[in-house]
Amino acid sequence: MNKILGSPCKVGKIEIKNRTVLEPMGNGLSELDGGVSPEEIAYYVERAKGGVGLVITETASVDSVTGRANPRNLCVDRDELIPGYKKLADAVHEAGSTIFVEIYHPGRQGMSMFNGNRKMFAPSEIECQAVHQPVVAMTIDDIKTLQQKFVEGAVRMQKAGIDGVEVHCAHGYLLNQFLSPYTNKRDDEYGGSPENRARFILDIIKGIREACGPDYPIAVRFSANEYLDYNGLDPKEGITLELSTQYAKMFEAAGADLLDVSAGIYETMNVAWEPTGFEQGWKAELAREIKKVVSVPVICTALIRDPAYAEQLLEAGDCDFVGSARAYLADPAWAAKAIAGEDDEIRQCISCLNCMKGLMATGVVKCAVNPQGCMEVTRSDIKKDGNGRVVAVIGAGPAGLEAAKTLAIRGFAVTLFEKNAEVGGALLQAAKPPHKDKICAYIKYMKGQMDKLGVKVVLNCSPTPDDIAKLDPYAVFVAAGASPVVPRSIPGIMGENIYSVEDVLMEKVDLSGKTVAVIGGGMTGLETAEYLAAHGSTVSIFEMLPEVARGEHFQNIIDIQHRIGMLPQNVNHKLTAIEDGKCFFEKEDGTKVEFACDAVVTSMGMRPNTEFAEQFSSFPNFKVLGTNVQYSSIAPATESGFMAAYELA
Repeated sequence: MNKILGSPCKVGKIEIKNRTVLEPMGNGLSELDGGVSPEEIAYYVERAKGGVGLVITETASVDSVTGRANPRNLCVDRDELIPGYKKLADAVHEAGSTIFVEIYHPGRQGMSMFNGNRKMFAPSEIECQAVHQPVVAMTIDDIKTLQQKFVEGAVRMQKAGIDGVEVHCAHGYLLNQFLSPYTNKRDDEYGGSPENRARFILDIIKGIREACGPDYPIAVRFSANEYLDYNGLDPKEGITLELSTQYAKMFEAAGADLLDVSAGIYETMNVAWEPTGFEQGWKAELAREIKKVVSVPVICTALIRDPAYAEQLLEAGDCDFVGSARAYLADPAWAAKAIAGEDDEIRQCISCLNCMKGLMATGVVKCAVNPQGCMEVTRSDIKKDGNGRVVAVIGAGPAGLEAAKTLAIRGFAVTLFEKNAEVGGALLQAAKPPHKDKICAYIKYMKGQMDKLGVKVVLNCSPTPDDIAKLDPYAVFVAAGASPVVPRSIPGIMGENIYSVEDVLMEKVDLSGKTVAVIGGGMTGLETAEYLAAHGSTVSIFEMLPEVARGEHFQNIIDIQHRIGMLPQNVNHKLTAIEDGKCFFEKEDGTKVEFACDAVVTSMGMRPNTEFAEQFSSFPNFKVLGTNVQYSSIAPATESGFMAAYELA
């Protein structure tokens, strides 16, 4: 049991039942008019049922005319939206949690196309280098008008029965822009000194307090450090921790009841929504230092995954609450499991950022390890109708494991075959590069689920059709993965000292002290290069396309380049031959290039093992899953495994 994590704590005069917080995160579920949708309610209710103490919704704009960042942006600027929020509040309360709504305006980080092609509001006419939208410096009248909209939005939330509001001053949105010397170059009463830069926010807090009364909770979320140095800038040009301690005291004095400590802006996005290169607790010092200068409760958000670490932060007095968004996307019941000490039952976030990739690319959030995330309305009614019917699942990678888990929940008798000595499939390899060990926790969780749900796991076995026929199966699912592409037309590629990514990452070969050419600059090639460099190899990367990691989410590219940017990365280099310890390339302009090396590691793509799968096609309810269909990442693999099991009639 984690005693402090499960203990109550007051925010103002409201008591939160425990110290866990579902932090705001865009989910793309609201109605197009900014209203609360049934899908949105279902999402938050599922986390409330999972035991979280405080639910804080995604950002809700105080002005739907000038303040949208995406087409499905919650809004709080119209009375007709109140009934939707009332339904949300009632549902979350019934499920046992307290709920705040986060109110904001995106400012220069909004999208003009969603705001009538208007220029986006900002304290100064400085374009965001991440979204590159046209901006306009706000007039005093603009500021006063928007200040009132924040207050009116809070009043509407109070009328709807929402327990409190969180004023969003973090992540580079409008109020953050006023606080930061990097984006606020004004010389009037809203710029210059820290007190002037904070004036807009302080007046909003005071206005809400006056309009909503002394007992209505007001939280303030702010970036305690913008980490401009992550983007190669002088960190002192923006918000630093030292400056934030001044702001924190001002927020409390103005009437804030809770401080939610985060970091970053869009231009340093990776420190706000971290990819795999960031470790748990890396920014806990921000909350720790803010906690020292205020008396109101403080939320720490620092990639907190492990309940024991969360308890440690609380024991040390570094914070009063521990918050996360992605932890609850991956496992809606993180709070209840964490408080009960059921660590092995938690399906941890692996920091792959598939959620952010989907939100930015399509407006749809999908979790790589939780296929039901943001799909609570359509995917939570798993039928218990298996009735002991036998299903054979071949391949214990992410697709096979997810299929076996879902089938077992439905009551099917599942036999899971795996050719290797342990479950995990390609995940075992994916977990080997630096900072990818988070995947190990997911493998451990899924292995535990197989034991818990009674799945019969047969290891070191690649079954034949005769083996499967003996089971007399109701259905056969094949998730046999993919194999490396080796273009045999390239002279010398089958020669000595030429290895696959699997050879390297599964430690079948030791290339420490060797000069190595990695052929293929996709994310797998880059991660393998990082692994080799960390183990003492001298590595050069060669990619035939004009850029490395094409198609990968930009945050993940930035993340790994921060670590391996010093390694030679040669693009537009097509491998033509390997001979006598040399790789021969042809560049796009026809130039020939030679590279001498001790070893070659090929990372030139993967090909689905379709021939293996096809031999089982005559069985009833035959289904091919995961990378056996198309080689990709963990997310589509788990998605296909879940859907095949969920839809099996």
